Amino acid sequence: MLENIRENSQGLVAKIILGFIILTFAVAGIGSYTNSVDTSVAEVNGVKISQAEFDKAYQNQRNSMAQQYGEMFETLAADENYMANFRNGVVDNLITSELLDQASDQLAIRVSDETIKEYIREIPAFQVDGKFDNNTYLARINQMGYYQSSDFRDAIRVDMTRRQLALAVEATEFSLPYQVEQLQSLQSQKRDLKYATISAKQFESVIEVSETEISDYYQANQINFQNEEKIKLDYITIDVNEIAKTIEVTEQDLENYYNDHIANYRQTEQRRVSHILIEASEDKAAAKAQIEEIKARLDAGEDFATLAQELSADVFSGENGGDLEWIEPGAMDEAFDEAAFALTNVGDVSDVVETEFGFHLIKLTDYKAEQTKPLADVIDELRVTVSTEQAQNKYFELQQQAGQLSFEVPDSLDDAAHAIGVEVKTSDWLTRNGNNAPFDNFKVLDAAFSDLVKQEQLNSDIIEVSDSLAMVVRLNEYQPANVKALAEVTDEIKALLVAEKAQQQAQDAAQELVAALQAGETVEAKLTELNATFEEKADVARYGSQLDANLVREAFKLPHPAADNTVVSSVAMLNGDLAVVEVTAVKNDETAEKSPRLAQQLTQQVAQIAFRGYVEALKADAEIKRSSSIQATNQY
Repeated sequence: MLENIRENSQGLVAKIILGFIILTFAVAGIGSYTNSVDTSVAEVNGVKISQAEFDKAYQNQRNSMAQQYGEMFETLAADENYMANFRNGVVDNLITSELLDQASDQLAIRVSDETIKEYIREIPAFQVDGKFDNNTYLARINQMGYYQSSDFRDAIRVDMTRRQLALAVEATEFSLPYQVEQLQSLQSQKRDLKYATISAKQFESVIEVSETEISDYYQANQINFQNEEKIKLDYITIDVNEIAKTIEVTEQDLENYYNDHIANYRQTEQRRVSHILIEASEDKAAAKAQIEEIKARLDAGEDFATLAQELSADVFSGENGGDLEWIEPGAMDEAFDEAAFALTNVGDVSDVVETEFGFHLIKLTDYKAEQTKPLADVIDELRVTVSTEQAQNKYFELQQQAGQLSFEVPDSLDDAAHAIGVEVKTSDWLTRNGNNAPFDNFKVLDAAFSDLVKQEQLNSDIIEVSDSLAMVVRLNEYQPANVKALAEVTDEIKALLVAEKAQQQAQDAAQELVAALQAGETVEAKLTELNATFEEKADVARYGSQLDANLVREAFKLPHPAADNTVVSSVAMLNGDLAVVEVTAVKNDETAEKSPRLAQQLTQQVAQIAFRGYVEALKADAEIKRSSSIQATNQY
């Protein structure tokens, strides 16, 4: 066949077609074939927010929500309406960030390189033993996805600039004493109430629901009566823990590992030292003369600790007689380190040592020689370490092998399973949430319900469930989402309609009671018909009451009662019943304890409102265009 293609490509017809193609490119221009479609998700004053920026923000926000809310978020994520709002929220945040960046640029807000360096040096994650460590810093930012330190510094600069702008706006706000007093009075206010509860259930026995009503409700609310889509999977797993059971570690393996990692089992030489420091400052000669005078006093027999406490510029160690506790080689300044480890006997004091901090006298107060744990003492630890390491190496090897074979033979898992020595297993029916491990993992669910597995019926890519478990899955059986039959949900719908009508009747009865009370009529007979009575509660607080939260909230919305005005309302309670609530008295608690933080809290609230207002003003003045359809290119 290839020979025929080659021969036919030399014919007249093929040459004519090729000529047309060349002519088309010449006339239209190659650029018309290569112009990319605008995939930006929004444009802010002419600046485009790219799909890549959205995807990164979307994944970060989704991962954060998944970690914070677990299975609850996965349930929400199955709701397309919720996820559409979620994606719009991500775009809103990106638009706000772009507006703040543009405003910062217009206001010439800048953050210096030195400020950024100092900020980074103070981040605990980049420190070792309380000091900034460059190797740790580079490793950490690589884990965060910043492979150039300049990229990380730029991200910090952007974040700090935005915060400076926010703080500049928020710092203009303040709270006045009278506002704090008003808020304190409102928060400590108490009210006397009387309320009657009208149970909705008492109306249910007389309510009738027709078949037509049930059918109409079913047709209008079919989305509420759907069976979830379900999938059954064939799968193979590569499990470090299972691999470890097959690993046989020889004595030679243990000895080789011990020798290769001897530093892990060696405690280097340690010395405990004290020092006296005289800072050089501007007069270096005077400082050196002072330290030499102290040396002479020590040689004459004076106590090192006493002189350190009296004279050392290092006041923190000086309080403890100059003690610096235990140090290892390389921990201190080079000159200090060399002098400290040159001391041979406990009690020896060095000659004068000069460092960048000034002049020192160093005393050896204790000593620990280098020690190496013998192989016999760590053999059990080594056995676990070596077997785990070998299992991990085998795990990566098998993972790569399984991934390659499941890709090369995409319509079966048998080849991959045979190559890595595992069985193909079949899952139970799975939905998008509520499954047992490992099928509760969002990466597994993402693969299981992907078009690759569900529609094309091919093997998934390798799924790294955790550091010790990987999987490949493929479709065994699929059941799409479908609407339950009316007969199947008739009783459920009838119960819903009965409850709905019962609550409406309870609401009507409550409103009649409110109208009667406002008209000054007596309602005892009506309450008796409704199996309800008024209960009285005195000194109900705005927060922390044992009463229904909706009832209390409604009571504190009502105005103060007056002699000629009954202050009453109805409210649906959390359990679905209705309540009629009347406020009979309002009491301001003058003895309530004043919160020392209330002014600060109020100022923070006002400042946050001001900043939100500032952002809304930026949006109102900006030219903002949003994509009509926003999708994440790598949705789970």
